[in-house]
Amino acid sequence: MNMEFYRKLTIPKEIKEQYPLSPELAALKKAEDEEIKKIFTGESRKFLLVIGPCSADHEDSVIDYISRLRRVQDRVSDRIVIVPRIYTNKPRTTGDGYKGMLHQPDPTKASDMLEGLYAIRKMHIRAIKETGLTAADEMLYSENWQYVDDILSYVAIGARSVEDQQHRLTVSGFDVASGMKNPTSGDFSVMLNSVYAAQHPHHFVYRGYEVETTGNPLTHVVLRGAVSKHGNTTQNYHYEDLIRLHEMYEKMDVIHPAAIIDTNHSNSGKKFKEQIRIAKEVMHNRQLSSDIRSLVKGLMIESYIEEGNQSIGDHVYGKSITDPCLGWEDSKQLIYDIAEMNAK
Repeated sequence: MNMEFYRKLTIPKEIKEQYPLSPELAALKKAEDEEIKKIFTGESRKFLLVIGPCSADHEDSVIDYISRLRRVQDRVSDRIVIVPRIYTNKPRTTGDGYKGMLHQPDPTKASDMLEGLYAIRKMHIRAIKETGLTAADEMLYSENWQYVDDILSYVAIGARSVEDQQHRLTVSGFDVASGMKNPTSGDFSVMLNSVYAAQHPHHFVYRGYEVETTGNPLTHVVLRGAVSKHGNTTQNYHYEDLIRLHEMYEKMDVIHPAAIIDTNHSNSGKKFKEQIRIAKEVMHNRQLSSDIRSLVKGLMIESYIEEGNQSIGDHVYGKSITDPCLGWEDSKQLIYDIAEMNAK
């Protein structure tokens, strides 16, 4: 067997006991969850923005960034709900490179996943306590959900995980909004099948238990663009793409059909400044079509304090060490522009 069992990790219950969520913060999270839920059920006309660094690499700069989001949120609270990206799990196409704080609490040091589990819980709780904003994270490993199930308000399933049955079935047991990205191939059918699976009840094995779920009605799609067989990026945020998605949704047995548009990744070709134009095009299309307006509930934007990205050893405060991000000034203005466009 080519696998060494290095050590047994602390179970979720014990880590939660060491880093508990206070009753006050739990009540705040419940209120945030409800506001997000109303966006997806159509009870609220507010627009969702899942925005933040490509990867949450350093606690202090991440909290600094989210504190800035808090001040902007207060100014646009009648039109937008901001959910900060605190992405601590990073899928890697080849398995190489920085895999997020879960693997490396310190990006300059070797992997320490036990310390990583403590670090991500500590950072998420600090963000809620200091800013009042509850966050989004990506579920790279489905068995890790119980470490953070009481602190996240939004969960993303990545393009490389969305076809995995364990991810789909695990999401069916969530009670928060969960976005299923289209696979890297761009296949809408695969993506919609994942939504169907997650919205329905299941009976399966999870963390050594036989479990049953009731289905998650807040599961929806996330359009992130695609890569063709020739290695070229293709976009799927245009008017025609959204109308096609709406028509495909109408043929399916799902409730609350919804989409979030990822403005980076293959939609931008990782040209991070294009996120501004893409966001505004999506908002414009919502104004042109009532079907698109009812379908597209929000945007996913990669943004940090300093624009662009850097190597891990460069140590520029608030600058991404993975994919390039919008800088703070551009991000702040874009949020105000989106709020204005959502008022029309």
